[in-house]
Amino acid sequence: MKQVLEVVGFVALVQGAMGLVQEFTGLLHGWGIVQRLGFLDGYEVYASIALLVLAFAMFAAAESQKSG
Repeated sequence: MKQVLEVVGFVALVQGAMGLVQEFTGLLHGWGIVQRLGFLDGYEVYASIALLVLAFAMFAAAESQKSG
């Protein structure tokens, strides 16, 4: 379960970072999931920040799991 949380956290971290990079610089156009979801039009920055927060929550949950 710990590895699943880490993988999901990593994906959320990458998608959130890519969303912010795209919004503020215009680079990586069309690479992130946030830009592809139509219902998030106008809320891309908020969705990217939410993904980053989710990523850190996943990492914290993974760390709280027992390793054995």
